[in-house]
Amino acid sequence: MNRKFTDVFFKHLFSTVALFSVLALGAILLFVFAQGTMPFFTSTASGIRLVAQRIDELTVNGKLYIDHHTFIDIPKNTGSISIRFPAGDGEESLDIFVDNNEKDPEKKIKLTSNGEVKVTYPESYVYTVSWPAAIAALEKRIHIILPEPPYSFGKFLTGIEWHPSRDKVFGIFPMIAGTLAASFGAILLGVPIALLCALFMAEFLLPKPASVIRAGIELLAGIPSVVYGFFGLMVIVPFVKNTFNVPSGNTLLSAIIVLALMILPTVITIAETSLRAVPLAVREASLSLGASKMQTAWRVVLPHANSGVIAGIILGISRAVGETMAVILVAGNSPQLTINPLASVRTLTSTIAMEMGYASGRHSEMLFSIGVTLFAIILILNSFILWFRRRMEQEL
Repeated sequence: MNRKFTDVFFKHLFSTVALFSVLALGAILLFVFAQGTMPFFTSTASGIRLVAQRIDELTVNGKLYIDHHTFIDIPKNTGSISIRFPAGDGEESLDIFVDNNEKDPEKKIKLTSNGEVKVTYPESYVYTVSWPAAIAALEKRIHIILPEPPYSFGKFLTGIEWHPSRDKVFGIFPMIAGTLAASFGAILLGVPIALLCALFMAEFLLPKPASVIRAGIELLAGIPSVVYGFFGLMVIVPFVKNTFNVPSGNTLLSAIIVLALMILPTVITIAETSLRAVPLAVREASLSLGASKMQTAWRVVLPHANSGVIAGIILGISRAVGETMAVILVAGNSPQLTINPLASVRTLTSTIAMEMGYASGRHSEMLFSIGVTLFAIILILNSFILWFRRRMEQEL
């Protein structure tokens, strides 16, 4: 009776935990996708917003605001905005005329005032009106924030300029190219080395030395990525700088070398486990036909373990594409489109990590869009590798 009760209890417990895990994962993905697709379908606001700075009492279109420190929303398609506030012995006024048919944010509004004001355009879709004071810290200001229209998805993917603050330009093609270049370079450099190491450990090395090396490789797999990045910053970056005589060693080549080192433990561990799982009868059959040990390992054992080897490569690619801290430290982080391995590049993950702390509004939404793009890239790469594995299995 107790055993039956225990089995039923743990069955329902595991089912409940699994259900909540799936729901939590689904909620996270839904949130990220919703945030990431929002800038391509919606504006940042329905209408113009005002922010008053060092103005305690403000009248906007006849409505009084006292100690208002948040957005003052203006209804959509409003043609004129009248602003009044007390100043000294009199009253300052600011009249804003809005051309709702104009698309250019620099020509969308016209301003008139009864006194001396300074109008600046600190960033796209934002006007700042300042009333001079004895010192700049005492100036009264009104920030006029225009709604940003939905951003073009094609311009987002194919644009080559990333100026999120001043010009509101969000082109991520150089970062996609930097991510793919660093990842594929790491795969081309790291995977052959990893396969040769795994093959040597599984087929040619004695059991005791192999177990010692295996433990060391598994230990390397647990080292945090920031440690690899620090090693790259202290060793690989100066090496690249001195070897190729470049102004800075923070380059695409440095990122490729660091990522190749990072994926080695993962690919070696999984590939070596798969190679050791090949039945002994397969090796004996090959050797009995006159094949050498090298021929058996390369032409018989490795093809039989291709599923596990490809699984290791998939994990290696996923780690290379999704790596952040190590790449930030060694890649240089310049969002430029280049094919020069000695030039600085920036990856998608680096952009998210460096800018999410201060991003807001459309900028923050675009960082979520970069996350969705990164997810799509990893999904496409993994799907292609799985398709390639099925083709290999059919041929075998």
